[in-house]
Amino acid sequence: MPAARNICFLASDAPIAAEAQARLAARFGHYPPEEADVIVALGGDGFMLSTLHGTQEIEAPVYGMNRGTVGFLMNEYSEDGLIDRLEAAEEAVINPLHMIATQRDGTVTEALAINEVSLLRAGPQAAQLRIFVDGRMRMAELVCDGALVATPAGSTAYNYSAHGPILPIGADVLTLTAMAAFRPRRWRGALLPKDAVVRFDVINAEKRPVRADADSRSVEDVVSVEIRSEPSVAHRILFDPGHGLEERLISEQFT
Repeated sequence: MPAARNICFLASDAPIAAEAQARLAARFGHYPPEEADVIVALGGDGFMLSTLHGTQEIEAPVYGMNRGTVGFLMNEYSEDGLIDRLEAAEEAVINPLHMIATQRDGTVTEALAINEVSLLRAGPQAAQLRIFVDGRMRMAELVCDGALVATPAGSTAYNYSAHGPILPIGADVLTLTAMAAFRPRRWRGALLPKDAVVRFDVINAEKRPVRADADSRSVEDVVSVEIRSEPSVAHRILFDPGHGLEERLISEQFT
């Protein structure tokens, strides 16, 4: 990236992150996000996601340094050589998912998700979902604990824990993955074009309630959830050379 003259340091609530923010700001200076050449996020992956959501209207890219528990989207923490690291960083551009969730009372909620949009059973009984892709019904009934649609960037998160595939960061593909599918038995999901529009309808929603999550945004008692990629929003993430998302996605499959 170009010269990183103006840096904004943002930190999670963790004491270790706040302490790092204070030291870095004293050493390198600190600018508001809208005046910064680059935003440095100090925390874990959850804080990185909230930073990306909170700064999506700002042109500056985000460079994360791990001061949290999980750091797949973060770089190694080091205060030395930070300017050189920022200027040598490789950029990855990620388009989020756009969720439109309709609740039983008719309320419609829209939200963006960088990792995934997931539907989860909210009661003791399994969820019953009907799946449409581009307006065509593809599965009349999926009985499961839940299902999700993930981006390549999110494919190593919840999706991977649910035994979904890891997607290369440059792939124009989304993954649709089921969690604990009962019928069809052990159905693991599908790979879909990036521009596909996925809709889940909840069958028997009153008896078998379902919650929808877009990253950390939750919507209870949904009856229908539409998910599509949002090309109008582009998140710019910076990584140290040789440690970008593409390399991490490949390495994750051999560990």
